Amino acid sequence: MDVRIGTSGWTYKHWRGTFYPQGLRIADQLDHYTERFRTVELNGSHYRWPADSTVEAWRERLPAGFEMAVKASRYLTHYRKLNEPQDWVERIVHTLDLLGDHAGPLLLQLPAHLHRDDDRLAGFLGLLPERVRVAVEVQHESWLDEDVFDLLDRHGAGFVVSVIAGREPVLRATGRLAYVRFPNADPAGAPPAYVSFYNDNHGHAALNAPTLRRMAEAEA
Repeated sequence: MDVRIGTSGWTYKHWRGTFYPQGLRIADQLDHYTERFRTVELNGSHYRWPADSTVEAWRERLPAGFEMAVKASRYLTHYRKLNEPQDWVERIVHTLDLLGDHAGPLLLQLPAHLHRDDDRLAGFLGLLPERVRVAVEVQHESWLDEDVFDLLDRHGAGFVVSVIAGREPVLRATGRLAYVRFPNADPAGAPPAYVSFYNDNHGHAALNAPTLRRMAEAEA
């Protein structure tokens, strides 16, 4: 079973002195991170899509076996709400292709105000080529339905197990991968799992992630 544990983003000032040594150069933070984890969630892409030159530089710098999950732009998910997605699909696929072997899954975070719309979600997922792995995070409770889980399965999309205030997390695994997975089957045949700790104000994410990794390795 391939378990990858990391954090959402890696460039935070408040990580100095907790995860990053005080004297570490900002330019060296990614190297420090990749020596300790096998995946990272690119959170900045949600706010500003990275330039090709930046992605190519990451590709050349990341070590063998390291994967970068890419969070979909808010302009696609929160502003357009998946409407007229073709140009964003092309941009996403291009960026993932630039990452090459370091391309992790696409994280599609749907906004809390977006109610269930199976046709809209299926229309977007249907535009992605098979080589693109995608994990879908829903925040409105209307999406928590067996038909939606079946839809994700049909498209090979993973359901993101997320903790939302006031609601118990739904522990489901769909498609070809999972974010935060609690397997109940033989791990030898299980799909890969990705876990990202949310960024915070005190640098806890970068400390909690290796703790969970050690726990997972002890159980393996």
